[in-house]
Amino acid sequence: MKTEKIIDYIVKWLKDYAENAKMNGFVIGVSGGIDSAVTSTLCAKTGLDLLCLEMPIHQAENQVTRATNHIKWLQENFSNVKTTQVNLTPVFDSLVAAFPKVAYEEERFMTLANTRARLRMTSLYYFAALEKYLVAGTGNKVEDFGVGFYTKYGDGGVDLSPIADLLKTEVYEIARVLGVNEDIQKAAPTDGLWGDDRTDEDQIGASYPELEWAMQMADEGKTAADFTDRKKEVFEIYTRFNRANRHKMNPIPVCEIPKSLKS
Repeated sequence: MKTEKIIDYIVKWLKDYAENAKMNGFVIGVSGGIDSAVTSTLCAKTGLDLLCLEMPIHQAENQVTRATNHIKWLQENFSNVKTTQVNLTPVFDSLVAAFPKVAYEEERFMTLANTRARLRMTSLYYFAALEKYLVAGTGNKVEDFGVGFYTKYGDGGVDLSPIADLLKTEVYEIARVLGVNEDIQKAAPTDGLWGDDRTDEDQIGASYPELEWAMQMADEGKTAADFTDRKKEVFEIYTRFNRANRHKMNPIPVCEIPKSLKS
């Protein structure tokens, strides 16, 4: 992979898009993870305004520390970077208290995890509207087009996606060349929606290199019957997530009314 050329290409793409849209820059939620670290650095390299938001909701302390350290590193290296912290924990708690209690607690827990992501999206667009910024997405190719590992109208609600054509392993390579903090590069990927340290692999059941392999096999037309043991298990995990999350990855269905009914 021609990493430095890819970096230059994305930075130019970001800058051209913002200038053509007559926008002043970008706003991004910095989580302490590799994807937001890489995306925010690429946005900073455009020279346009970059607002980094920290939006903790009962966040694990190590995630907050990594996010804070990354933003500090950005500001030390780029004069166009600003930061704001919006503590969404009280907002989230008030919303949870307002919802009626339900019997199926496990499903409610998952729904509330997605609610965290949607509160953050709302905050990003608040600042984007105030400052004429674009909301930069942080999803990579495996998450956005493979397993659909994101929240619909949460972290999936963005204006543009600079790293969505990069596999997770490619994102790590870009992070290395950009000089992203080692603690972020070494941290296990997590969506940070649960208030604990559970990783993406804990939730999905497969690592990103495994999912990348399965994605390639699916693109080549393979099926689970072509594999055995762990490879078969990983391919089935990938296929299950891909099918279940198609509603996120496909365009919103529109009920098209026949012209004969409108005349």
